[in-house]
Amino acid sequence: MSEELKKPIMRSKFRAKAGMVYYGLARKWLWIKMRDVFATEKSKRKLPYTYFSHQTILLRKLKDVDMWMQYNKIINLKIAAEKVNGIVLKPGEVFSYWKLIGKPTKSKGYVDGMILKNGGFVSGVGGGLCQLSNLIFWMSIHTPLTIIERHRHDYDVFPDSNRTQPFGSGATCYYPHGDLMIRNDTSDTYQLLIEVGEKHLKGEWRVSSQPQYRFEIEERNHEMRPQYWGGYSRHNELYQQTFDLEGNLLDEKLIVKNSAMMMYSPFIEDQNKS
Repeated sequence: MSEELKKPIMRSKFRAKAGMVYYGLARKWLWIKMRDVFATEKSKRKLPYTYFSHQTILLRKLKDVDMWMQYNKIINLKIAAEKVNGIVLKPGEVFSYWKLIGKPTKSKGYVDGMILKNGGFVSGVGGGLCQLSNLIFWMSIHTPLTIIERHRHDYDVFPDSNRTQPFGSGATCYYPHGDLMIRNDTSDTYQLLIEVGEKHLKGEWRVSSQPQYRFEIEERNHEMRPQYWGGYSRHNELYQQTFDLEGNLLDEKLIVKNSAMMMYSPFIEDQNKS
């Protein structure tokens, strides 16, 4: 059974801004302490083996969201992809999404895109970069790499519009303290490849030696609950299953518990589906 969701707290603008300053400074101090373990090396030469690859569609019609935000998202993704494409993750090193990409600003070429905020969406510089962090997280949990930091929105804003992955299988990002960090606890070297194609955002984790295991993600205990303060919440658990190359299940572990307030009715058909 997943944990009970607490009633959302609407903080004042001052409280929210003060929190951003505090957590931002704490994050930059953490980066200083961890500076010796962050992955920084990039290589154009691909490692010999593919561990896992995936792609997600770039243009997705969402209710009440203007398509210009989707097109601007592609601009932002292309800039960010250059920062992480080819990064080499050696044994003991840590991949940090924001440490590599840096703060998205207009001076770097980023434009306004969609940013989820307080159960809705607004436009903001660098909007749409969560699609990249979502992809990297999903690929990483199909490898032996260790997720040491991952965040998820407190709100589920859009219905399952042609969803191909379980609810809660992504990783939201907000600079600088909402990071995605992945550690290489293996004896092999990994390499992240990212490409913004014509229709899809494509990614791949490559590795220095031939993979000996295969990983699958299984969703369990998915439910939608009414909350006493009004509305509905959505919950599930994601388990990582490890198989050998003959298909034998070797191990499984809980990797994610998700809980989010639903910003749409759970009892109406999704109008976005074609």
